[in-house]
Amino acid sequence: MKTLSLNPTRRSVVARRACFATLSASTVAFVSWRALVMLQINGWTVLKGVNFVLFFILLIPLALSFWTAVLGFVVRWLGTDALDLARGMEQMDSNGRPMPRTAIVMPIYNEDPARVYAGLKATFQSLERTGLLERFDFFVLSDTTDPDVWVREELAFEELQRTVNFPERLFYRNRRENTERKTGNIADFCANWGDRYEYMIVFDADSFMSGGSLVNLVRLMEKHPHVGIIQAPPLPVNRQTLFGRLQQFAAHAYSSIFISGLNFWQGGAGNYWGHNAIVRVRPFVEHCRLPKLPGKPPLGGSILSHDFVEAAFMRRAGWRVYLASEVRGSYEELPSSLIGYAARDRRWCQGNLQHSKLLFTPGLHLVSRLHIWMGLMAYLASPLWLLLLALTTAEGLLENLGPHHYFSGKSLFPTWNISVEQQALGLFVGMMSLLLLPKVLSLFLLFRDRAGRAGFGPRGRLVLSVVLEVIASTLLAPTLALLQARFVIGILMGSNVKWDAQDRGEEGTRFGEAFRRHWPGTLLGLGWSALLLATVPKLLWYFSPVVLGFVLAVPISVWSSRASLGQWARRHGLFVIPEELDPPAVLLDLEKELELTAQKAWAADGDGLAKVLKDPNTRAVHLARLSPPAEPKDDLRQHYLEGLKLRLRSGGPQALTRQEKRELLLDPEFVRALDAAATPEVRISSGATRTAAWTAAA
Repeated sequence: MKTLSLNPTRRSVVARRACFATLSASTVAFVSWRALVMLQINGWTVLKGVNFVLFFILLIPLALSFWTAVLGFVVRWLGTDALDLARGMEQMDSNGRPMPRTAIVMPIYNEDPARVYAGLKATFQSLERTGLLERFDFFVLSDTTDPDVWVREELAFEELQRTVNFPERLFYRNRRENTERKTGNIADFCANWGDRYEYMIVFDADSFMSGGSLVNLVRLMEKHPHVGIIQAPPLPVNRQTLFGRLQQFAAHAYSSIFISGLNFWQGGAGNYWGHNAIVRVRPFVEHCRLPKLPGKPPLGGSILSHDFVEAAFMRRAGWRVYLASEVRGSYEELPSSLIGYAARDRRWCQGNLQHSKLLFTPGLHLVSRLHIWMGLMAYLASPLWLLLLALTTAEGLLENLGPHHYFSGKSLFPTWNISVEQQALGLFVGMMSLLLLPKVLSLFLLFRDRAGRAGFGPRGRLVLSVVLEVIASTLLAPTLALLQARFVIGILMGSNVKWDAQDRGEEGTRFGEAFRRHWPGTLLGLGWSALLLATVPKLLWYFSPVVLGFVLAVPISVWSSRASLGQWARRHGLFVIPEELDPPAVLLDLEKELELTAQKAWAADGDGLAKVLKDPNTRAVHLARLSPPAEPKDDLRQHYLEGLKLRLRSGGPQALTRQEKRELLLDPEFVRALDAAATPEVRISSGATRTAAWTAAA
């Protein structure tokens, strides 16, 4: 197993970037020239000029992505880096030095505690098997505001500590104020505990990693003291719906050439994905503090997507940022439905658009600026693409239905309308090649690597899976583009995103919900089809993949969210990934913990305040984990809390809002009063008589 040595010479990196830039620029120039020749055949118009500008803008990120994949394919086909920058992971050792202390930090916000702690325990046990657990500490950094989820988190953490061998390695805290969201959560950890650790490895709520991958990340950092961040690209697993299986299959089958290609040209100016990465704490604290953007949200204020910016600031300070492409055992879970995927995309869209205010920040590395620009184009491309399709349709209608002036100027001879179908078809094939060739190259690599291909099942099923994935992604693309275009327009018009927990379940999308989300696309597809059929039917064939994706948006969204269809595909050997045929130990541990957790009493939903009122053990767990207030209560707050206690006594927990319940649970005096007046039984139901415990609390 090989990985980037993380120490290339400056000359080699410049040569790589020059090669990448030359290939990308040549592709853009050639394809643009062919498009320009085609547009000029029957005369130049303003509409054609606008179409060409849009085409040129959209072609740039496509060419960059294409050559990233091709260069990655070449590197992986050769089996080593062309400039001898590969080195065996097995050659790394500690050189007799003790491994530095490393914190594994997991920021969470109103997440399902069962999934959070199952992943954490699986990672903990995997790390314990390496024999190096004593060099790591685990921190659950809760920003949870829902009191019901908060109490479940505390009970789950208390049980986790009871069921592992070294509970002293586990820590939990719930922040009283959720300042600056995830970035503020990490900053709070660094301010209070960061000086105890050389490194921190950042997790998301759905992250988990093998112990070997964690140890390898630390050893890579130790071997390369000039590196500030190393990102271990996470592979998605555990999805059962058809949509989820399509996404995770694509990531496993195609991502390797893109990651190798990124490593080829970005050198030490890589990107950070916000989780499953190791960060050197001291330079992170010194250089990666995010600024407040000028103006009001959604484009001003606090930065939502922090990771790209932190990587850019780390590189600006002289520290390298790398992708550790061959560190195995890094996993995550993706949204299981199109609507869930879009909800996550909405947050990323606003965060990436905010980066436009940082694109010209002084001192940023050129590659860091390119990352920020590509992040912007990931969302701006959707409205631009839809606009290009609309204007291309208009141009086609004018070309075929509008009057043609055979005699113009002073010429005595007519100007005939020349067909451009052949040129248009050639341009269409060229663009499809840029999109699809990376998938074909990935398939070639899998065929060459017999052991790697075996993880995807029989050869025929693998080919069929790729073909079906291409068809599915083609049909999904128009709906995703329309959703992203709506996000972009809404943000530019001032719509701000809410900070909600990500939907990580697999319940499936109902037809009513799908229709409410996708009816504009369905209406657009039907109207577009009718227009072309009534005017220029031959154009419908060119637009058929897009139109069909719009028309079928509702059923595709519903059917792809069904776990039954995903399981059917799995039984027939479709969209299989290596972790299903040969699951690693950490994944087996996770599945086992999820099965056990479902039987736990704390895993059940319920009123968190009611649990604290009723159960002395829950009350003790909550009080033990309750952080003290930053400052003493003033008279106004004291009166506010007294009012909440009075309402609790007269109406029970159901008389309070979630925020009001949290305010009471944040008050140590309130919880201690409950503990002092504890009784063995408390009735929680509506209209029930109140007990002495509630009276004492109020």
